[in-house]
Amino acid sequence: MIGTLKSAAKDIVSGKWEVTFEIEGEPMVEDLKDQRLEIIAKKYRQRRSLDANAYCWVLCTKIAEVMKSSKEEIYEELLQKYGLVQEIPITVKAEVDMSQIDGHWFFLKESSDGKWKSYLPIRGTSTYDTREMANFIDRVVEDAKELGIETMPPDELERMVSRWGV
Repeated sequence: MIGTLKSAAKDIVSGKWEVTFEIEGEPMVEDLKDQRLEIIAKKYRQRRSLDANAYCWVLCTKIAEVMKSSKEEIYEELLQKYGLVQEIPITVKAEVDMSQIDGHWFFLKESSDGKWKSYLPIRGTSTYDTREMANFIDRVVEDAKELGIETMPPDELERMVSRWGV
């Protein structure tokens, strides 16, 4: 459900909060009245389209064919070049194989004694909003063109981007 926080007030006697939302659509209020509820409110973000995801993988596959690699390896390389890194680094023992750890990792540095390595987590494109995905695909398209790979015509790409809501 999508809505807007309208007000919040703390009861000075009970110390509990009363929060009011304006909600789009028809909530089933009667079914929920006087029930104990789990309430989750988080900032709304527009999701990217499945077209964007599909096109990203088409490009990864074409690049992989030219580079004699796998589309998964190309995706990882593209994330390394153009992905969005998180700001908090993690440090692990140097012998840890980060390719065996879930997620995507950008190598930062190795300690001077060679015992530790630091990495930044890279967000996978499944977490990107519309604008982030459009920027990522623009960069991937540039790489594909440099390799002589035919990409979507600019006007068609622009139409697809406009459908993403950017």
